[in-house]
Amino acid sequence: MTHPASRATGPLGFILHGSLVTQIVIGLIAGILLGHFAPATAQSIALLGQLFVSALKSVAPILVFVLVMASIANQKAQSSSRMGPILLLYVMGTFLAALVAVIASFAFPIKLKLNLADTTLNPPSDITEVLLDLLTNIVVNPIDALLSANYMGILAWAIALGLALKHGSQSSRDLLTDMANSVSSLVRLVIRFAPLGIFGLVAVTVAESGFDALRQYGLLLIVLVGCMLAVALIVNPLIVFTKLRRNPYPLVFTCLRESGITAFFTRSSAANIPVNMALCERLGLNKDTYSVSIPLGATINMAGAAVTITVLTLAAVHTLNIQADLPTALLLSLVATVAACGASGVAGGSLLLIPLACNMFGISDDIAMQVVGVGFVIGVVQDSVETALNSSTDVLFTAAATLEPGRA
Repeated sequence: MTHPASRATGPLGFILHGSLVTQIVIGLIAGILLGHFAPATAQSIALLGQLFVSALKSVAPILVFVLVMASIANQKAQSSSRMGPILLLYVMGTFLAALVAVIASFAFPIKLKLNLADTTLNPPSDITEVLLDLLTNIVVNPIDALLSANYMGILAWAIALGLALKHGSQSSRDLLTDMANSVSSLVRLVIRFAPLGIFGLVAVTVAESGFDALRQYGLLLIVLVGCMLAVALIVNPLIVFTKLRRNPYPLVFTCLRESGITAFFTRSSAANIPVNMALCERLGLNKDTYSVSIPLGATINMAGAAVTITVLTLAAVHTLNIQADLPTALLLSLVATVAACGASGVAGGSLLLIPLACNMFGISDDIAMQVVGVGFVIGVVQDSVETALNSSTDVLFTAAATLEPGRA
């Protein structure tokens, strides 16, 4: 017999099983209206936004730790000679996407409306201090790293333990996979409350700052989407051209049309794997290659996530008037590339890795999580475009690495 809760209809059914995107839009609109027409009432529901941000703060460190460790420990050596070039394209595409985001963020700096009360900053003055801070944070005790949300330490220990556990028993690696899936389930549960959190965050923001804050959200979204379009229509075609030595746009548009559009609406690279596999078959690619590269790309090929992490991190940097030099910006691109490769498969997973990049600039976890909250406000569009770029690029780079140069 089916449990009654699974057949819930009406308002309860919509809350439990309805479209998260629709619920976020409703929360966003309701927050704007309440903040504008009843600012005093909006201040009284600030707790909703605070609880949501606190929940994100609590789950993010363990998410990064377990997800990266499990991914590395369970990574299998690939026998196909084609996987090397595909992996290189995945990493190169993600790194160049982060560079595009750095350039756009400095060309069009965005300042956000954040709660900076009682905030003390100790930002690094140059690249030397950044590197020293990185080294210091990396060698801390792993428990201290988790407790203090020291993301560089968390990342370092996750990589080290993941590499060590690659040689462990299969049961140990299976346990890590189960832990990663369990933490991802908790993240999904937290994100399920995003509509209420966004309702509280937006209502308070509009009540305190008016519609100027919403204008900043719009500008931030324009920069994000603009970067992703630049990657999809300029950077990726250039990468493909260097491999195939022919006009890359027919292949680019095919991937965007047949993979990107579906991914835009599903907002899940994992859910789009069957679509990408079918597209690879229609393109006549080697099944032994794409049966490995497509699932792998859904995990580590994250150009859109690198853009999101970089743009929002630099928005926090500009908001706090932190001076970032060119070497530090390049290092941020590298950190964003590594962080993007560990992005969770759930909607909004890349946003939870923003504190890792903010850690480079001495930005506290409290402020970083406020930036994550801003990301969820614009996530209805940002996450859809990000997933479309990520997923369509899986097929694009697989084809670029396996098709014959000059093949029509």
